Amino acid sequence: MSTKIMKSTRGGPSVIEYRGMKFLLMERPTDGTMNTFVEELNKHGVKDLVRVCEPTYNTDRLEKKGIKVHDWQFCDGSPPPINIADAWIKLLKSRLRDEPGFCIAVHCVAGLGRSPVLVALALIERGMKYEDAVELIRTKRRGAFNARQLAYLENYRSKSRLKSRNLRHKKCILM
Repeated sequence: MSTKIMKSTRGGPSVIEYRGMKFLLMERPTDGTMNTFVEELNKHGVKDLVRVCEPTYNTDRLEKKGIKVHDWQFCDGSPPPINIADAWIKLLKSRLRDEPGFCIAVHCVAGLGRSPVLVALALIERGMKYEDAVELIRTKRRGAFNARQLAYLENYRSKSRLKSRNLRHKKCILM
């Protein structure tokens, strides 16, 4: 089991890697920071950006760079609704199966609540204990999670949807 944490500057993007998954936790860009935002996504090879807050910027530039934006908005301070959690897990399963070494960027307004909860769900589904997932994320995003989100994660029961044995890999048959 390999866990890798990369240092980032205060308030900057945070990289979290665990068992073949890589996440870039970020705060929402502004028009003034969009160039730096796109450079950071490109630096990490991001092809998927999950936006869980209200849209405040145009996604055309991202899409022209080959980055698919998933708009999965949910209420600030809340855990994700089941349909968003399911869509998130489905995206991760697809990337684990088809694109080993993928990096998915996730952002909310400050990168401290909604986006860390999604990353914690991924870590838990991949086999990490919830306490360890929270601790790992908090080493990179100080102040991440509120009491409601922590209660959600503590009570979340993994369905093991991201464990290696539950992923179907593409097979090639030579004839």
